[in-house]
Amino acid sequence: MTQTPAAAPFTLYNPEGLYDPATNAYSHLAAVAPGAEWLFVAGQGGEDAQGQLSPVFADQASQAIANLRTALQSRGADLHHIFKLTLLMVDHSEERLRLWVEQADLAWGCTMKPVCTLIPVPRLALDGMLIEIEAVAALMPRD
Repeated sequence: MTQTPAAAPFTLYNPEGLYDPATNAYSHLAAVAPGAEWLFVAGQGGEDAQGQLSPVFADQASQAIANLRTALQSRGADLHHIFKLTLLMVDHSEERLRLWVEQADLAWGCTMKPVCTLIPVPRLALDGMLIEIEAVAALMPRD
């Protein structure tokens, strides 16, 4: 399966011979077009603008995605410009993976999801922080 998000200078691939990762909300491969402007988004946690963290994992995942959106919008991009994610997850479990997939499906809809690496960690930067999402996005070159 191959898909190119609208207005994004990359293509996502799930090559034959590899399992279909869609149920876990990621793709296997991304190819970025020459000349694209790359955006590197620092790890975004689930804290709101006041620095508050919900104790609920799904709420933090949703807020972390909202924080990604805010960072990207500052450069004229959105979630569909992301081609690579790194997820850091405290106390990883199948349940938390399913909750992440639900949030990713809400954020990206039925399109292919970015390539992604999920790394279970014992803790993150802030007490109570349960997820952190780092992203790499690409935009068409600006004139």
